[in-house]
Amino acid sequence: MGILFLIAGLVLLVLSGDGLVRFASGLAIKASIPPVIVGLTIVSIGTSAPEIIASVRAALEGNPGITVGNVIGSNIANLALILGVTALIHPVRVDPSLMRTDWPVLVAASLLFWFFARNGSLETWEGGMLLAGGIGLLIMLYFRSRFANKTDQALTEDLDEQKDASRSIWMLLGGIAVASIGLYYGSEWFIEGARQLAKQMGVSDHVIGLTVVAFGTSVPELVASGIAAWKRESDLALGNLIGSNIFNIFFAAGLSSSIIALPVDGQALQFDFWWMTAIALIVGAMMWHKSLVHRWKGVVLLLAYLVYMVCVGGGWTEGIVN
Repeated sequence: MGILFLIAGLVLLVLSGDGLVRFASGLAIKASIPPVIVGLTIVSIGTSAPEIIASVRAALEGNPGITVGNVIGSNIANLALILGVTALIHPVRVDPSLMRTDWPVLVAASLLFWFFARNGSLETWEGGMLLAGGIGLLIMLYFRSRFANKTDQALTEDLDEQKDASRSIWMLLGGIAVASIGLYYGSEWFIEGARQLAKQMGVSDHVIGLTVVAFGTSVPELVASGIAAWKRESDLALGNLIGSNIFNIFFAAGLSSSIIALPVDGQALQFDFWWMTAIALIVGAMMWHKSLVHRWKGVVLLLAYLVYMVCVGGGWTEGIVN
């Protein structure tokens, strides 16, 4: 049964991811919004929905340890695994606005998340602060989209994109909503199949959150970014990943911990937070270098993710924590 869930979830994710990228690209053309803004907002929110929902559900259903692990693991997977795969498909061009504003916001959010968790718990008031940061980010992105210079756009309007852009804005928004729902259910089926296998192996909630749940909830970003890279929508792909990581911290961790205080595993403080922050800094350096995430950089990121998974899956972190 678990295999069936995995296959059905993967098929739905691929179809929904393709639809999300097409409708988002059409909306960017029609509304004269730079694709990087669309990636940071609409696509990021759509692909971050599984992380947000899974984190809140885990907290409310008595498995709060999964929540923090899910956010950290998803953020590492987004920038190491998914950006690595995306760069291998096609080198990712870096929009200057990502380096000026969005990457610094990601680093600041990561450090704030770590600072709040330093005492072994995310309190409800700290969750409220993270949530307020997310609302502030949405307001900032709204004004950026209003005042964005049309000359900053870098869309290659092929026949398919022109066809999508010819649809009404409401139809495009509806298509994005349907595709996002498809991503949610696809990731749910994928997670359910993977979770069954993980429980049979008897691993902890924190490790399940870091690996199985984190990877499962990151699959929408993988599909959306991979398809965007294949269609040469690199601004959309990178904006989606950075935006998703920011939303994971502000909304997945923020909303969950504003409802109920979340315990933070010792492994997270002494090992996982370091990796999450280090990966964000490494990606920033890669973005600065020639404003392009080359294929060789994608290989480096994939190797980093492999090392991290070996450390977590092989139990090497136990020696560090103890």
